[in-house]
Amino acid sequence: MARLPAFGLVPLLIGLSAGCGLAQESLATAKLASASVSLAAPAARTEPAPSRVAPSRPAPAPVLWAVTSLRGTAYVSLREVAQRFSLKAAWAKPEGAMTLSDARGVRLAFEGNEHDFYFDNLRIFLGAPVLNYKDGLWISLLDAIKIVAPLFRPADHFAFLPQQAPKIIMLDPGHGGIDPGTESKRLGLNEKTLTLEVALRLKPLLEARGWRVLLTRTEDRELSKDKKTDLLMRNEFANRGKADVFLSIHFNSAPDNITGIETYAMAPRSMRSTGDEFGDEMTKVAYPSNRFDYANLLLGAEMHRALRATLKTPDRGYKRGRLAVLRMLDCPGVLVECGYLSNEAEARRLATPAFRQQIAEALAAGLDNYASALTALRTQANSPRS
Repeated sequence: MARLPAFGLVPLLIGLSAGCGLAQESLATAKLASASVSLAAPAARTEPAPSRVAPSRPAPAPVLWAVTSLRGTAYVSLREVAQRFSLKAAWAKPEGAMTLSDARGVRLAFEGNEHDFYFDNLRIFLGAPVLNYKDGLWISLLDAIKIVAPLFRPADHFAFLPQQAPKIIMLDPGHGGIDPGTESKRLGLNEKTLTLEVALRLKPLLEARGWRVLLTRTEDRELSKDKKTDLLMRNEFANRGKADVFLSIHFNSAPDNITGIETYAMAPRSMRSTGDEFGDEMTKVAYPSNRFDYANLLLGAEMHRALRATLKTPDRGYKRGRLAVLRMLDCPGVLVECGYLSNEAEARRLATPAFRQQIAEALAAGLDNYASALTALRTQANSPRS
């Protein structure tokens, strides 16, 4: 049973820069811990410092977040989030759902007691639930600084993004050989075959755009008979190939009424994985891929948006996890679930070459959009201030 909110605690003022990176996050955690309000235990090992070129502009001045402990976790008010980003906060339904809007319309939509929210109509999962407290909705401080702020204002986090355009990609067709992955026995389909075909369809699309494309496998074989070793080898292949981006391609399984697409990025240190209510020892660890939290976030958002727009299937959400194929990467990476073989109607669609080509085109578009976003942010950062 979930613990009741610890209401009535005096709010704390925590100083974080708008482009808060790992050092700022650690400082905030330390300050909270000293006041008996802890985000999480410290990392189990020292996290390597990312290699980054400093932006031409100075970092934004630090801002203060008013933090309150709810259910033992540091939370910030959505009304304050709205104020930081010059948005208008309004109840979408009485004391249940809240929207944050600007001149373009609703940009962010939250609902109390839910683990997800919508950013420009894209469904994104948080590490902690949205809570109803006092006169508004609240989100965890970690979600504010690791998901909401960098999604809405990526330019504020440019110093923590890759400073060069991505050119080398490692495509990872999931499973293979003795591991078929998800199967539709009725239609004679399996995941290992579909992931490889989509990857091979995607390769020429990317090469035509100037990418150098590497693959973890090019035929129906496993990387190792041991599953754990197999998964870690996929990280190692990307690292040895000096990939700028890692994309793991998969198909899903669930109760047969579920359809749609999902995207997974590495969960930031101290953030609970999607579907994990309490966290575990892994939650405390700073893995190598956590050096790229902001790039992972941006990459995953662009991939998920492109899949959703192209495939016109239900949005199962952009989620977080400490997946073995993502944890040890030396570059940004995501895992995409392109459909459900457990749903017969969707499996029949996946069985058609035309739809598999659509998936490849959607993935190519998402990667294009990620590269374009980095270029636009770099141009913005290097332009003279007005």
